[in-house]
Amino acid sequence: MQLDIRAQTLLKALVERYIADGQPVGSRSLSKISGLELSPATIRNIMSDLEEMGFVCSPHTSAGRIPTPRGYRIFVDTLLTAKPVDETALESQLHSRLQANLPNKIIANAAQVLSSLSQFAGVILTPRHESVFQQIDFLRLSEKRILLVIVAPNGDVQNRLLLTDVDYTPSQLVQAANYINQHFGGHSFDDVRLHLQAELRQLRDDMTRLMQTAVEAGSDAMADHSEGMVISGERNLLNVADLSSNMSSLRKLFDLFEQKTELIQLLDVSSKATGVQIFIGGESELVPVDEMSVVTAPYEVNGQIVGTLGVIGPTRMAYERVIPIVDITAKLLSNALSQV
Repeated sequence: MQLDIRAQTLLKALVERYIADGQPVGSRSLSKISGLELSPATIRNIMSDLEEMGFVCSPHTSAGRIPTPRGYRIFVDTLLTAKPVDETALESQLHSRLQANLPNKIIANAAQVLSSLSQFAGVILTPRHESVFQQIDFLRLSEKRILLVIVAPNGDVQNRLLLTDVDYTPSQLVQAANYINQHFGGHSFDDVRLHLQAELRQLRDDMTRLMQTAVEAGSDAMADHSEGMVISGERNLLNVADLSSNMSSLRKLFDLFEQKTELIQLLDVSSKATGVQIFIGGESELVPVDEMSVVTAPYEVNGQIVGTLGVIGPTRMAYERVIPIVDITAKLLSNALSQV
């Protein structure tokens, strides 16, 4: 539905004032801050129209109005005025924080940067990895208990405990690890599984069982870490009255962080789009908390989108400040990961 200039101006002024102080905005205030030379009666009529269209609503405790999720949507899509951002200073701060040798460290630092700059929660969906391993090792812990050590091509290390029927000697464990590394290092555990029966027929049954157990455990370990998420600054949201004052909303919020499935789905959806995306609670089914918004942007490695990052905060956030933080962080994270 198309709004005329007067309605757009009043809605923009209302959203900006509500974001600034969190209080319902009345017609008298709008008359002062909108810059429009309109009578109070005219402003009341326009606000009534905006309410009928679903852009604002009136809390029963006040005569003023607040934006609805639909009102926030039209604001961020068409009315938002981006404030000048000192991109050079921001890039300098980010650049110094994203200097690291390991991709995981760079990503963790980027999540902390998003959190500290926004004062909300920073979240990053990490790149997907195939279940490829560089090498494995077996470490005998005790009788029939072996630690499987899996080293991924990017240096990540995963461990899995194996409970075996046979008490393998250290030399047997070295032999089994050498065999797998020599024949399958740099491949996926699925490749090992496909060739296992044919390749291992020549070996003794007990060694075959060990390798089969290792392949199953290794495949599960890599699958568990094929798509992960880094979150920083969740506790910042406890200081946001819009979120912490409602125990039901707070419970949903921390269920979101704990279970992660819905958040991963949201970030995965946003990775298929270009540029900054804004998901507003109460409007997007992907956001389970009505008072919450998520500002996201995809990031790349060598020109290919590999993940998404974002800021989680209240719907009443300073979007004009958060959007450039997310946008610039995504670009710098892309550059940092492409140079590792």
